[in-house]
Amino acid sequence: MTSLKTGPSTRGLHRLYIPAVCALIAFQGYYSQYLFHTDPELAPGPLTRRETITFNTLLACLWLTYYRACTVDPGRYLFPPSSSTTTDPTPSSTTTTTDPLKPARWCKKCCSPKPLRAHHCRHCARCIPKMDHHCPWTGQCVSLQSFPSFLRFLLYTNLALWYLASLLWRRLAAVWAARHLPAYLGPSPSTLAGLTLLALVNAGTALALGILLYTTVKGWVFNSTMIEDWEVERHEAVLARIMGEDDDEDGVVRRDADFWGDDGAALRARLERIEYPYDLGVFANMAQAMGTRNPLWWFLPVFGGWPVVSNETPGKGTGWEWEENGFNDLPGLWPPPDPEKMRQARRGAWPGAAQPRDERYDAYQTQEEVKAAFARRQEEDFLRRQRAQAQQVHQRSGIIAELEELGGDGHSEGYEVVGKPRWTNSDGDRLWDYGVDEDVEEELIPARGDDEDVPLAELIRRRKVLTREDDG
Repeated sequence: MTSLKTGPSTRGLHRLYIPAVCALIAFQGYYSQYLFHTDPELAPGPLTRRETITFNTLLACLWLTYYRACTVDPGRYLFPPSSSTTTDPTPSSTTTTTDPLKPARWCKKCCSPKPLRAHHCRHCARCIPKMDHHCPWTGQCVSLQSFPSFLRFLLYTNLALWYLASLLWRRLAAVWAARHLPAYLGPSPSTLAGLTLLALVNAGTALALGILLYTTVKGWVFNSTMIEDWEVERHEAVLARIMGEDDDEDGVVRRDADFWGDDGAALRARLERIEYPYDLGVFANMAQAMGTRNPLWWFLPVFGGWPVVSNETPGKGTGWEWEENGFNDLPGLWPPPDPEKMRQARRGAWPGAAQPRDERYDAYQTQEEVKAAFARRQEEDFLRRQRAQAQQVHQRSGIIAELEELGGDGHSEGYEVVGKPRWTNSDGDRLWDYGVDEDVEEELIPARGDDEDVPLAELIRRRKVLTREDDG
């Protein structure tokens, strides 16, 4: 899948992304100057001294910021030995989601807790602090530490592209004004072909990077990432389904029973509106992302810094704790619960665990009534499975077909689509498209503060049960 925001996701070409960007910069930055200086018939003539200095200064800033965007480490978490694989991640009834070392999520590949706003990148093969997305054009994640360098790169790239566009426009306008003159009085055919190619490449690059700059600045101003914007849109869709505000193709308001399945009542009872908690105000958001409250350091290509994860004191400081705006009753409620994961957790409940109340399960039923209820549930499961298979066949194009063709070792290259396709936003994006490994996260503490204890052995058992069901 190709996106203007995150680039192509084809893993086989990942080694060519950075060389392709370098070739594109060199073509537009230096071939254009060669063209302007070598053909004396190309009005208004070679670049002036001022234009040459300005353009090459922007190119130098572009190269430097791109190097920083490709080399600044996106960050990593270093946990103390007590929080590593030797520790049982089972939360106690008094644990809250505000404790960074005992969070609501557990990464099954890193075998460590997953702090707030962190996600496991399937390309970098580790949990990334404040992961925005994995950018193939820089070869790493845009995150807490690399975001300032990525923003500076986009800024100077767009400035250079716009300045080149102004130089091209003046020469294209001169060619158009002299279109009625004899051909031998104007630029050579090779110059005209090169000028046309430069104009087309410049327009396409400026459009794509302009969109990316807009989305990046928007996330900077509102203190959100692409992944969190995706979570906000998913949460709004979930709330719309709860309230019965979803419209079908005919515009008729209805409830989507297939979205909830047979766990609808219990799941809807646990899903409430959660406001996005990290928007602290425009200046506070921008200062937090750039690591300093001094705006003079935000856009410097040489000395501009970036925030760094505080691994000297794990669980406290930058990258571990996040200030919230207080719009929610309790801190640490983001991200909102995922209905699909809640449903899987309920279906994987271990014997003897407290089961949710459901009007279909009555302790005073007779043996015949229990058998009849079981038969009805079997029939419902069969019909639901048929609907899911039919929908999967219907949607076996685009991203679904692409994912099914991929193989892999589980860390970065492979992904298998089993059963009903996962939720996508209005752009057709999934967390997978941003580089997130969606299957490594285990929710240890329900987002609303339930005191249900989930032992590590039970989490492993649930995973095995789901794997066997998928194989079946």
